[in-house]
Amino acid sequence: MTDQEPEQRTDLTVVEKAAVLMEALPYVRKFRGSTFVVKYGGSCLEDPDPEVRSRVAGDVTFLNSIGIRVVVVHGGGKAISRELAKRNVEPVFLDGLRVTDAQTLEVVRDTLDSEVNRDLCERVESRHGLAQGISGAEALRCIRMPGREDLGFVGQIIDVQTDPINAALDAGLVPVISSLASGEDGQIYNTNADTAAARVAVSLAARRLVYLSDVPGLLSDPEDADTLISTLRAAEVEALKQSGVITKGMRPKVDSAVEALADGVKRVHFVDGRLAHSLLLEIFTDEGIGTEIVH
Repeated sequence: MTDQEPEQRTDLTVVEKAAVLMEALPYVRKFRGSTFVVKYGGSCLEDPDPEVRSRVAGDVTFLNSIGIRVVVVHGGGKAISRELAKRNVEPVFLDGLRVTDAQTLEVVRDTLDSEVNRDLCERVESRHGLAQGISGAEALRCIRMPGREDLGFVGQIIDVQTDPINAALDAGLVPVISSLASGEDGQIYNTNADTAAARVAVSLAARRLVYLSDVPGLLSDPEDADTLISTLRAAEVEALKQSGVITKGMRPKVDSAVEALADGVKRVHFVDGRLAHSLLLEIFTDEGIGTEIVH
């Protein structure tokens, strides 16, 4: 023994981690057994840093491991456009929707189900999770987009077959669903992934719907990342659209969010999926990190 005082540990990082765990605990208890739907797409999905996708997969695996039933719905627009370019096919868009002729549809199917879906499943499994890839054609039912024959094989989702999704969830797996859909005529259609995620969330009575993208959330000044809107009521959305706060690129997501809220989803979140553990920080902390829309 010496008269010297023992050195006091001042590792604030450890203390902060403990504080985060304590803050998260009530949310973990609250959400255990609930269903969350995570829409993963956009530039976030295409980030050149593969660790971005791996971190998201790790967050999804963590949620699953603590008893939250997590469903991932994905698009893959940039991957589709890359594959079309390899085949010397120029992509065509009308009103933000991809014109999908027979040749384009073949590329969409191959890219979403064989490339993007498989990659996401493998990343979940690399983080010691269990995932099951599900083609949207097996779970999503649609009609051809009404009044838009000019879009080709683009569908509007009218129903979700929840049996294959619930079977995966009941087995402790993470269903990873592509944004394809099948029509009553047996034809496969390309659909909007934001809408697909919202319809899945409604059909599963999800407690949370989270859109992961490459923006911090909704900004009161779209040019200033420091103007994040933390909480927004659905009734306030239309005014923000009219004022230009909700820009054209965000409108399909926000419209899908409002529809999901009207149909029973409790809260919808918009989060920057490129930030480390943004999904967990949004769900398990008091302040969150993105924008939540409530009814």
